[in-house]
Amino acid sequence: MTTLRPFVALAAALLTKAALAQEAPAPAATPASAPQQLERVEITGQRGDELEQRRQSTAAKIIVGRDEIERYGDTTLGEVLKRLPGVTMGGAPGRGGAIRMRGLGGGYTQILLDGERVPPGFAIDALDPEQVERIEILRAPTAETGARAIAGTINIIMREGYRKHVNDLKAGSAWENSQITPGFAWTLNDSADALTYNVSASGMVQRRESATDTATVNQRLADGVTTLAQDQSSASLEERQRLNLNARLQWRGAAGESLVLMPFAVLSNGNTQRASRLVQTVGTDPPPYASAEAETDGSFSLLRVNALWNKRLGETLRSELRAGLGTTRIANHTLTNQFGTPATEPDPRVIDDDSAVRDRSANLSGKLFALVDNEHSVVGGIETEGTWRAETRFTTENGVPQLAGYGEDFDAATSRIALYAQDEWNPTPQWSAHAGLRWEGLLTTGDPGDGSLVRNLSSVWAPIVHAVWKPDPASRSQVRASLTRSYRAPPLQNLIARPTFSLRYPVPGPNLPSSPDRVGNPDLLPELANGVDLAFEFYPKGGGILSASLFRRSIANLIRSVTTEQVVPWADVKRWVAQPRNIGNAVTQGLELEAKFRLSDVWADALPIDLRANASVFRSSVESVPGPDNRLDQQPPGTLNVGADYRLRSIPLTLGATVNWTPGYTTRLAADQTASVGAKTVVDANALWTFTPSVRLRLSAGNLAAADYGTGGSFETESLRETTETTTRTYVNWQLRLELKM
Repeated sequence: MTTLRPFVALAAALLTKAALAQEAPAPAATPASAPQQLERVEITGQRGDELEQRRQSTAAKIIVGRDEIERYGDTTLGEVLKRLPGVTMGGAPGRGGAIRMRGLGGGYTQILLDGERVPPGFAIDALDPEQVERIEILRAPTAETGARAIAGTINIIMREGYRKHVNDLKAGSAWENSQITPGFAWTLNDSADALTYNVSASGMVQRRESATDTATVNQRLADGVTTLAQDQSSASLEERQRLNLNARLQWRGAAGESLVLMPFAVLSNGNTQRASRLVQTVGTDPPPYASAEAETDGSFSLLRVNALWNKRLGETLRSELRAGLGTTRIANHTLTNQFGTPATEPDPRVIDDDSAVRDRSANLSGKLFALVDNEHSVVGGIETEGTWRAETRFTTENGVPQLAGYGEDFDAATSRIALYAQDEWNPTPQWSAHAGLRWEGLLTTGDPGDGSLVRNLSSVWAPIVHAVWKPDPASRSQVRASLTRSYRAPPLQNLIARPTFSLRYPVPGPNLPSSPDRVGNPDLLPELANGVDLAFEFYPKGGGILSASLFRRSIANLIRSVTTEQVVPWADVKRWVAQPRNIGNAVTQGLELEAKFRLSDVWADALPIDLRANASVFRSSVESVPGPDNRLDQQPPGTLNVGADYRLRSIPLTLGATVNWTPGYTTRLAADQTASVGAKTVVDANALWTFTPSVRLRLSAGNLAAADYGTGGSFETESLRETTETTTRTYVNWQLRLELKM
């Protein structure tokens, strides 16, 4: 197992309204013949009203505070995000996956941590919700937050400095399919003279099982005769340990001067054991193997320290300077034994794959904030960032190196610089506006290890305008409009033309379109998107919100992986190879509806049940791909969330439940290729018993409607159609947690 190293994540604090809490002193006892029994009186201040902040923001923004984050006792941040308007999650129910806004993943959604982009290899599910102060969702980009946000931006604000004294401990365990996962989360807020600090830690020891079945069928197009039929079943057991640590240390000086240090570390390692069987019932050529056993040891460590310095330069001028250093290391070693292979029977084919990736990064940025004539709030800044990657990968088959001619080492570097300015002002009491311009340049260089050099240079101008109109200054309804330009830069792994071979069909023999080799493309251009957003919002007197939002994005230089059969230097026969390419233009559009209110505010005789619902409908088309179903990759037709919470009056019990539904769909990736995803329904419920204000017990159930989850696809050649269908089992996840305020 590779030694873990600490990491500290990107952080740059954003000021927020937070809770103020104080305990009222007990009244002094009055003289009496018998002692008087005094009751403890506690006065708790309310957290900043997230809905009011959302209402006052000129750029369309959804703010999720601590109350909402804590509502269901989620153990991963992905579980919190999946219930938010317009947010979907890939992968099987209850197992997490890539976070997407408006159904778009793969870099379309910008994920920020304290206003900075998350480091490479970092998964949002690695964050415990207890480490998060609030979540900000921006449906359209701003010049300050960055234009790499075609679908939108999710900004995760880590626990902030001292607002009230907090010393909370939450410990419990989860059960899934007889496997136990214990975990804990601890948070401390305090102050000492000019220093205020927040420290939090969370950890878990996870055990979980997975099982999948995949059927592959080839049929001749001419007569429909089946020429190949394979069934592969696999089961795995994963054991993983993870520890998260983060802190925020803030020193306040005179005249608005402050210095903040934000260290953040994630340490994780694990072991996964897999066993699979491959049964071929039709086919003239023997299968690649009959059974296989594999074991993977992996580790991930991330250490990052960010600093933020604020200084007031005058009554209307303020400066902010940020700097950060970080390092990430990912190591994986997989040893696979394939039995019953045609080439090595009766001896196994042994595939040994050992890889290590180390990323180092540094960033420096500065901002100036100015208030002009009490009407304009102007900000301008410059950002610089550099990342350096060193990767080593060594793969052998029965002791023979498989990447001969490509070298074992790979190095790459990315440099980024951005300049921006934006102005927010209120022309009239009914109107507020926000305009900005951002320029960003990216340079990527790399050495794939075969003696060639890769260089990719791109730059983008992004003008951005937002506006809000209120029919009356005191009106509870308002209309929003945005015109934006955003982009998606090609990921580093898509630029480097270093091949990755199919382990199911190792070289030098042939493979199938469903198991292609993969290679990068150094000539990729960034995707550019022109967008328009229009929204109507209504804020009822009793609280809550009703909103409807329309959006449209026109995308140029769309990047998509294209699978073709090629003559390759690493095999004696033609191999199927998947390579990213710019394939043309695309359009995506949709409607997002949201409602949040208390039932008793609508119906006087109803129980005080808090209701939340949101529904989204997405449509997209890729110009160069024939329809139907020529949608953007992995974008579902829509999503639906419905939730309710009720605090019983007679006993200290709070009940809550949510239903998350995403319909199944088929995507035509090319004229000869499709991908399909089955419908997904996730039902979560929880019960919270409050013994005292300081002691609570929570029982949660995730994925109560556990059902098999299906994915698949098809690929057509000149004479054959290959179809694959994969079924993944899912399980109910139970959690019991004790929550203590110490």
